[in-house]
Order: sequence, then structure tokens, then C-alpha cells
Amino acid sequence: MRFEILFLGKTKEIYLATGIAEYAKRLARYTAADIRTLKEKRINRGESENVLIEKDSEILLQSVQGSYLVCLDRSGRQMDSLELAAQIERWEMQGQKKITFVIGGPLGLSPAILTKADLVLSLSPMTFTHEMTRLLLLEQLYRAGTIKAGEKYHK
Repeated sequence: MRFEILFLGKTKEIYLATGIAEYAKRLARYTAADIRTLKEKRINRGESENVLIEKDSEILLQSVQGSYLVCLDRSGRQMDSLELAAQIERWEMQGQKKITFVIGGPLGLSPAILTKADLVLSLSPMTFTHEMTRLLLLEQLYRAGTIKAGEKYHK
């Protein structure tokens, strides 16, 4: 099984980009992971933020064909690290080949993409920037790898 992680727009904060690169490298020890940064749309004069959310979500939907889709959203299901590791094991047992994690831009994801998701996942009841969410997701996927391997990191 491989992970695909889709971001809208580049990570601008250097400390977050460094952390993302570090956890992507660590995660590679446990599973293949492709991180793709997609170009986000801009708001045209007279357009609402909702139009931008829809445009960004269309870009993301075009990129996830044939994959098990996990959207990150504050309205999603919360899991602790052990539950996430168990969920990943279930996906493996079900024969899932690719799990695509989608993180929206600063305005989030549209209801259209959230309804197409196989799982809507929330990392916390707190709100994080979309750039911080990238780092937190990678860290949790790495932690799940250590849990599944019976290593100490997760304690």
C-alpha cells in the first residue's frame, strides 16, 4: 500500500517545510508516500470565497481517481494514534493499494469533495493552519508506522 498526500499550494513557512521533509523521509521507512503540491486557484474580482473553495476542490478531485480518499476537515472523525494505526492495518487487510490524503487550502474543502470522501478525518478539535496540518498528518502517519512495527516512538 502506498500513501499519496495532496496539498494545495506550496508550504511557505520554512520551519514547516523542513518538518514535512523530515517526516516524509522517516515515513519512507514504513511505506511509500508521494507528496504532491497542486497549484491553488486565486479569487477573481467579484468571486466569493465559496467559488474559490469549489475551484480548489475540483483540482483535488481530478487528482484522486481510483484511490481510497481521505479528506482532512475539522468536521471529520477523530482518532488517536493507535486507532489510526489500526485503520491503516484494516486498509491493508482490505487490499487497498493507494490511500490519498487531501488537505485543502486556507479556506478548506468544499462539501462536494467531502461527500465523495471514503473517510473524513479530523486531527484535533482545535483548528490548525493548512500548512501545519500537512506536518501533523505526516507525523501521525509516521507514528502509525512505528506503532505497527512495535517500535517505541509512539509512547
